[in-house]
Amino acid sequence: MYQKTILGNGLRILTSTIPHTRSVSVGFFIGVGSRYESDEEGGASHFIEHMLFKGTAKRPTARDIAMAIEGVGGLFNGSTGQESSLYWAKVALPHLDVALDVLVDMLRHSKFDPEEVDRERQVIIEEINLTLDTPDSLVHQLINELIWPNHPLGRDIAGTRESISTLTREALLTYLNQHYRPDNTVISVAGDIEHETIVEKIATLLGTWHTGDTASFQPFEDNQSEPRLRIHYRETEQAHLCLSVPGIPRNHPDRFKLRLLNTILGEGMSSRLFTEIREKRSLAYSIYSYINAMHDTGAVGIYAGVDPRRVQNAIQAILAELDKLKQDSVSDDELSKAKEFVKGRLLLQMEDSFSVAAWFGRQEVLSPEVLTVDQVIEAIDGVTGDDIKQVARNLFGGNKLNLAVVGPFKKEEERFRELLKL
Repeated sequence: MYQKTILGNGLRILTSTIPHTRSVSVGFFIGVGSRYESDEEGGASHFIEHMLFKGTAKRPTARDIAMAIEGVGGLFNGSTGQESSLYWAKVALPHLDVALDVLVDMLRHSKFDPEEVDRERQVIIEEINLTLDTPDSLVHQLINELIWPNHPLGRDIAGTRESISTLTREALLTYLNQHYRPDNTVISVAGDIEHETIVEKIATLLGTWHTGDTASFQPFEDNQSEPRLRIHYRETEQAHLCLSVPGIPRNHPDRFKLRLLNTILGEGMSSRLFTEIREKRSLAYSIYSYINAMHDTGAVGIYAGVDPRRVQNAIQAILAELDKLKQDSVSDDELSKAKEFVKGRLLLQMEDSFSVAAWFGRQEVLSPEVLTVDQVIEAIDGVTGDDIKQVARNLFGGNKLNLAVVGPFKKEEERFRELLKL
């Protein structure tokens, strides 16, 4: 389903040919994110992402860059994660050369104009303020701090107001040169294309890009031995809570079992949490579970927004659902439906050229092997109800629980702490 070429400088090029589609998508996947930052560099990866859209010698302003893509009806954007950064464009096939030229220009020739750096610094600080002012965003940040205390993974990807205020243009460029290297980059292209043609185009644009020393991240060691709690007082109409436990690394053998467990627990309107907490008990409007997986660690979490007067009932009901997964094997019927949900969503996703490019590019930059859709479907089909029960028992131990709550609670820490004493 894809072809791969590695240039002499280590740059990896992946292509996926999708006949009959009229769009082509290009993704530049960089193997660096917020966990690679020191405390002083906090937010550097995200800051750089912002700056690459602010102007190059060839396209001096942000508007010039935007018009180059949007002027041909294309879409483009960037994002920063904890372990990778992405820059992408999706255009009609005749405009592939424009998309490649713009992305390479941004990646290699951004000006980092000092005045733009200072302006964008204020924009990012406002972005951080927005997180702090938004309870459902804040509670996710608080739960990360509990799961990964005193570690870059527990810090906001955008950094802190203090770190962003002191990051200099020189520090950003040093960080950029250290991590934005060809051997740390994957370019994934999907559409009605030929592999050799794409390789030739990219080699012409980036064949002389020089590599550098390999950068590393701070590993994480889980030493949690008792539940952790964080209550943040805020006069809100809803209590926002996240209940989470340490998960598993991205390439753990149990990852497909956990994917199905998460689907059964809290993904979609047929999940157990949605059915029990919202439909039957009317305890929440929004409730879901999620998985976060990194190179060497991970998290499994549940978010809910509930009436502050009923927060205790909601937490108890959520914990009861976790206990059911530990005690009872999932029925064949429920497991079959979960498998079809996962496979169906995956197949629908692969109808889009950008999703195909991202599927292969993200795996290539983050994982030791790249799986095809068929390989993942085969792994999903092999999971049993007992497999899911065993994963639940491994993960949902009482001493590993973490609870973050944002809401109108003062001097009620002990009441919440009692709920975690299973």
